[in-house]
Amino acid sequence: MNLNTLINNNKTQFDKKFKELLKHNLDRSILSKAMFYGCNNGGKRIRPFLVNQASKITNVNKNDSFIIGASIESIHSYSLIHDDLPSMDNDDYRRGKLSTHKKFNEATAILAGDALHDLAFALISGNLKNNNYKSKLELINYLSLCIGHKGLALGQSLDLEFENKKINKNKILNMYLNKTGKLFEFSFSAPFILANAKKSDISFAREFGELFGLIFQVIDDLIDEIGSFKKIGKTPGKDVKQGKSTLLGLIGEKKVIDMCKNKINFFTKKHEFMMRKNPVLINLLEFGMKRIY
Repeated sequence: MNLNTLINNNKTQFDKKFKELLKHNLDRSILSKAMFYGCNNGGKRIRPFLVNQASKITNVNKNDSFIIGASIESIHSYSLIHDDLPSMDNDDYRRGKLSTHKKFNEATAILAGDALHDLAFALISGNLKNNNYKSKLELINYLSLCIGHKGLALGQSLDLEFENKKINKNKILNMYLNKTGKLFEFSFSAPFILANAKKSDISFAREFGELFGLIFQVIDDLIDEIGSFKKIGKTPGKDVKQGKSTLLGLIGEKKVIDMCKNKINFFTKKHEFMMRKNPVLINLLEFGMKRIY
């Protein structure tokens, strides 16, 4: 079975369970409707797929794997709802659908994002079957670090701060690491933490998630520049129009692609045993590169 089939099958299964989970936890209020809408925007559910693959490596049970994925998608959805707001990236569409603030209103969208952020912690703190409370607490702490002022929120802040400025490569890489990489890092390493894996294996998982996130963001930048609304489901070319600082804009397409390939080669050689033992991980990194090629 090829990787695209695995990803699509996992998306189908995850979407069904995630909708059931949301319906169980939400009510008929406008706020709940906005939360549900913002969580079901047609994405590939790549982050839950990373959780799924890491869970297979670490023997984390299906329930806990799903709950971790659901908490991550709640966080990811909250970040997209806020990202589309007029005060942030100001986009009316998300994957071909009206952004949450356009479907409802700006205040409801802000509150829906806030509530999804909180739902993520409610899920991960109250629905895991794993009884190792030390690992669960470590997982909750790690999630808060990955999405707060030293993670996702910082990355989004830097993204806005860097608009229409000449920013060097290392600062852009740091912005990518936080804005996109931290949630991918958590996605892949969370099952390792919950399974109380060796420190070296957790470190490997964090590095893998970080690298996947870098590749994902670089290709996203490229898709934004050359894609169409029909293909990407949102306004194309907005990064350039808004003066976003991107590696693509700084060093060009060839150099940025070569950089990603070099980082993949270095990582694969550094972690040769783990990568050879789990060949799907090599396929995942290649998938990250091939999303447009």
